[in-house]
Amino acid sequence: MANFALGTPGYGNSPYLAYSAMAGNPLLLSPDRLADQGLLDEDDFRSLPNFPLDQADFEGAAHFKMALLRRAFDRTPSRWGDPQHQALTEFCQLRADWLEDYALFMAIKEHHLGQDWTTWEPELRERKPEALLAWGDRLKSAVEFQKFLQFEFFQQWSALRQYANERGIEIIGDIPIYVAHDSADVWANPKNFCLNPETFQPALMAGVPPDYFSETGQLWGNPVYNWDYLQETQFDWWVDRFRTLLEYVDIIRIDHFRGLRAYWAVAEGEETAMNGEWIEAPGAELFERICEVLGELPVVAEDLGTITPDVEELRDRFDLPGMKILLFAFDSGPDNPYLPFNYWGRNWMVYTGTHDNNTTVGWFEDRNEGAKTHVKNYLGSISPDGIHWDLMRLASSSTANQAIFPLQDVLGLGSQARMNLPGTAEGNWGWRYRPEMLGSEVSDRLRLITEMYGRV
Repeated sequence: MANFALGTPGYGNSPYLAYSAMAGNPLLLSPDRLADQGLLDEDDFRSLPNFPLDQADFEGAAHFKMALLRRAFDRTPSRWGDPQHQALTEFCQLRADWLEDYALFMAIKEHHLGQDWTTWEPELRERKPEALLAWGDRLKSAVEFQKFLQFEFFQQWSALRQYANERGIEIIGDIPIYVAHDSADVWANPKNFCLNPETFQPALMAGVPPDYFSETGQLWGNPVYNWDYLQETQFDWWVDRFRTLLEYVDIIRIDHFRGLRAYWAVAEGEETAMNGEWIEAPGAELFERICEVLGELPVVAEDLGTITPDVEELRDRFDLPGMKILLFAFDSGPDNPYLPFNYWGRNWMVYTGTHDNNTTVGWFEDRNEGAKTHVKNYLGSISPDGIHWDLMRLASSSTANQAIFPLQDVLGLGSQARMNLPGTAEGNWGWRYRPEMLGSEVSDRLRLITEMYGRV
């Protein structure tokens, strides 16, 4: 399995603050594929920047790659009349419910030099129909460019998914439970969210109370949902969101699943998440509606954090696999639910760690001697292969239906390769691997434990 978040990242390059819950990230497009279509040529690749090998240069990559993509778009003057026309037209028509708003949003945002939509002209903030028509006409080429990017993304990603599926690989895609405030979703559907009616800022902000990661909690800043309105509309927006993601992935992991049973809401103006309250959410009704429209869903519940019996009941009612994290297993007694001998049943996905954790090597190095000894006693010893392979073997030997390992753990990397530090807005999501890291020694060892524990 491979796990992806596909949205266009916004502030802090976070996939959990994307400009759209539906659109794909154009920076994932392959220029080589566009060259195969005759939309780019060798001259376009002569001045490739020297990007860093171990960390993503998001700003530099966007500057260079968007210029390439614009060039490809400009070289298709007959794009609305060439043989691709029918496919492009059908793509836009089938996705008009979100694509029209997204394309216009991104075009206007570019015109306003990236400014938050709440700073735009009042008629645009309030989506006056005459203003939307006027700006759509004024920025027609920019709007068409955004549609072109989404069409190409769909074409390329669909080919990648087919290639993976033909080789027995399933793709897991994240649904971040919340969307970014500065997004096409909130701009186009303000009634879906709890906003201040005068400023359009979040009246209630999402987050979590003080927890394992932060003494003051995590104040994410996303607006929480107006669940009463969503229920009145039969959860149409959520249904469309699931339907769209299922075009790209085989399995959906719902981030912060517990927020569909009850969510932590913090009033506008608060600077930490400490002063919030739990509010119930209609998660059961939401899933019933999604199943009614789309059928049984291949969904994984990210059931981490403050989990109460009612959250577990919602997960189990719809037979959704939960998550077990081995890095959480060694800091309390034998009743710790993340210890493998406590995995009652098989309906789990076990991870060594997630993008929010340190790497396994970094985690172990940061433990004091007593805590390291506790881990060694549980495992019997630390093998010459390293703690990361020991935990991958432990996960693989568990009863959980699936075992998933971050690539950083497969490669045995330390804290410098950590993907995200919860509660920090910048400096995350930038780790890159080098292709030469994926040698036969790694693949052979991974194959060995996969076959040894019957995970083939």
